[in-house]
Amino acid sequence: MAQRIRVQNFTVSQDGYGTGEGQTLEQPFGHADPGELIAWGFDTASWPGRTAPGGSRGLDDYFTRDFARGIGAEIMGRNKFGPQRGPWTDHDWVGWWGDTPPFHTPVFVLTHHARPAFALADTTFHFLNATPADVAEKAKAAADGLDVRLGGGPTTIRSFLDEGLVDEMHVVVAPTKLGGGVRLWDSTEEFDDRFHHEAISSPSGVTHHLLWRRDPSTEQKR
Repeated sequence: MAQRIRVQNFTVSQDGYGTGEGQTLEQPFGHADPGELIAWGFDTASWPGRTAPGGSRGLDDYFTRDFARGIGAEIMGRNKFGPQRGPWTDHDWVGWWGDTPPFHTPVFVLTHHARPAFALADTTFHFLNATPADVAEKAKAAADGLDVRLGGGPTTIRSFLDEGLVDEMHVVVAPTKLGGGVRLWDSTEEFDDRFHHEAISSPSGVTHHLLWRRDPSTEQKR
């Protein structure tokens, strides 16, 4: 199977925002409460940060378990990596995730400002000032035949969508509204001209949206 670029477990509010306004070191999601956005994952038995037994099983847990399956590299925007803007002034900042990031693959961070690569545990962060197509090519090469996860934030995902580089998306709509921030989409049907689309409601209150690229050659034969 050809390598794919996949969005996985990316959560947005009912009004389409993937993050709030005013990101800071203390508030990675800005004014948005990550507990409200990502509670569906936190509450599952397979959440990687779980320290106590228990947690939900079923649909939400399936997607949590599926997060790392077949992934050989990650792409993210600079604002997912950290709250800094402009030239890097503090190379001691190595991300939100501590000494053992949850990616376990090469990670490619899109930024307009150069910074040397560094490794933490089994994750190496590379910082690139490049086009989505160039970053996708480098990430696929590093993934060694596996797929590439497009981790966000919303602006980064949209830039890859605009270039026609996204093959599959799993977007979770949480039962909360943010009223502002960085938006992934205006409506859940926004990409239906380019992707097949199925929505599955979960008992937790979220809706899982599965989108996979339409094949133009197949569509023309109908």
